[in-house]
Amino acid sequence: MWVTRRFLSSLAQRSQSAGQSGLFRRPKHRSLPELEIRHLQCTCCWRSQVPVAGFETLNAALSSTSEPCKDTGRPLDACYTSEQRDAILQLLNNASPSELAGVKLLRGRKSLNIVDYRTKNGPFKTLESVVKVPLLKHKSAVIVFNSILNPVKKERKVRIQLAKFIRPEVDRSWLEDASSIVSIVCGTNKVAWAHVDRGMTVLDWQQLECPNFLRGTYMASAYLNDVSAVVSLLPSADFYIIEKSSISVQNTALFPVMAHMRTVEAMLFALLEPKNSAPESNIPPRVLNIMRTAVGRHFGLMVGESRTSGAQTVRQLMTESVTQKLPRINFPQELLVKYRNSFQLGSRRGGGEELCDALLQAVAFYELLSESSS
Repeated sequence: MWVTRRFLSSLAQRSQSAGQSGLFRRPKHRSLPELEIRHLQCTCCWRSQVPVAGFETLNAALSSTSEPCKDTGRPLDACYTSEQRDAILQLLNNASPSELAGVKLLRGRKSLNIVDYRTKNGPFKTLESVVKVPLLKHKSAVIVFNSILNPVKKERKVRIQLAKFIRPEVDRSWLEDASSIVSIVCGTNKVAWAHVDRGMTVLDWQQLECPNFLRGTYMASAYLNDVSAVVSLLPSADFYIIEKSSISVQNTALFPVMAHMRTVEAMLFALLEPKNSAPESNIPPRVLNIMRTAVGRHFGLMVGESRTSGAQTVRQLMTESVTQKLPRINFPQELLVKYRNSFQLGSRRGGGEELCDALLQAVAFYELLSESSS
């Protein structure tokens, strides 16, 4: 890592001395975040930390400062015939968020931004006005317009995507009708949860210490006391999403941790699932699993098969909540004040890693569900 830092520093000095727009030179009107050091850790025992340069952050910053499409001198409306413009505006002005999500590049937040913009400002009258929507620039707008005019037929993508990250498999309509979920993550000495509604607002976000976890033998009564204490504090929701950790069975040193995780997971399923929810009934299961690796890949936190800390991502989400008009997720003021200094990258002193994972899991659930509906 010492060699990496020296190499990066040398590149930065050469770029600045040469007076060119190099990789590490800051633009005049926009600033790039500092290159942070991220830590690749064992997310179960936290015994080792391997520093890894945060190239995802750097790449994201560089992409946001890249030059726009070369055709910016030509108005968007001049690039299409009157019939094509009418077809594009007709869809953008009348399609629902789920229908908009079927257009290339309009999955997730962009479709909601379009609906919010036209609600506040009225229907789009020109193609140029679409560029005023947050997250849609000239080059992206061209791709969106072309996708509307030439839609690509998708084949059986919905069921495949849903089957990848949710267990047991449930009908998508049940998930789409849910008004809120509780995302639950189990650690080695605590359980954290985040209650998030369909509008991407955090309703509750906390954790509870569990003193009997991984203490000596796995006493069922002791574990039940800790897990029952957690369940008594969980808010009511349509679904409870429990993280499914991916611990390799080949690593025998982690067998105690794997047994612990599965024990807590089984107790949560038993205590949270309604008694009348039988497999043959038409009632959907209320408790579901989501794969930890699926959430990690959704946020770009995977390095090989291991997942890095989500603290930096959560801090970014919290910052966007107060700096952007349409943030990815909304935090109440009291939660921002409570946790603003809790998440330190590469450290467990704040005890917030499970909190970070619970929140990211909730965000990933809604966004993956939105993507799979397109």
